[in-house]
Amino acid sequence: MSVTELVLLRHGESVWNAEHRYQGQQGTGLSARGRQQAKQAAEYLQSLEFDGIVASDLQRVTETLQPYLDSQDHLEVRVDKRWREIDVGTWGGRMIADLAAEEPDVVEAFARGEDIARGGGETFRQLRARVWEAAQDITRSGVRRVLVVTHGGPIRVAAASALGLPAGDEMLLDPPGNCSLTTLRLDGLTSYNVPTGMDR
Repeated sequence: MSVTELVLLRHGESVWNAEHRYQGQQGTGLSARGRQQAKQAAEYLQSLEFDGIVASDLQRVTETLQPYLDSQDHLEVRVDKRWREIDVGTWGGRMIADLAAEEPDVVEAFARGEDIARGGGETFRQLRARVWEAAQDITRSGVRRVLVVTHGGPIRVAAASALGLPAGDEMLLDPPGNCSLTTLRLDGLTSYNVPTGMDR
């Protein structure tokens, strides 16, 4: 039985990360710290061999990946928008502290684990469905190891799906740090179906 390794790299610190703003599918490029993180990640990744690279199309991911691409010339990047961060709608660009003051009920409900479409964007259920579909597509292609450069939300839900955690339990997992690596080993038989019932 073939096993595919997905090596998930979260982007480096962005300017909005440093400013404590919600990003979602909006946002800026990397901060100075994020650019340094990306260089360090590139140095480590040179010790690994990949059969392919898949990446979100957002700027902070593109800038994180560039130092690694500059170090090698034999792999092309396949851009897949399904690996984008969760859409937080009108919350994008807003200060986290401001929204906590202006929409406390929504912030508190989300903190309790309710799967709310913040700012009219996506729910985690929707994010999990599209990310798992993208992960399964890579696994079905039969490659051995793929670098996936993405965001914290997609990494968390991909890990939850691989572990077979029920919908909502991705929030029990610690969020990945900037430029951290998470490796998932998928055998192609693992299937996760998003439950159709109510959230817990």
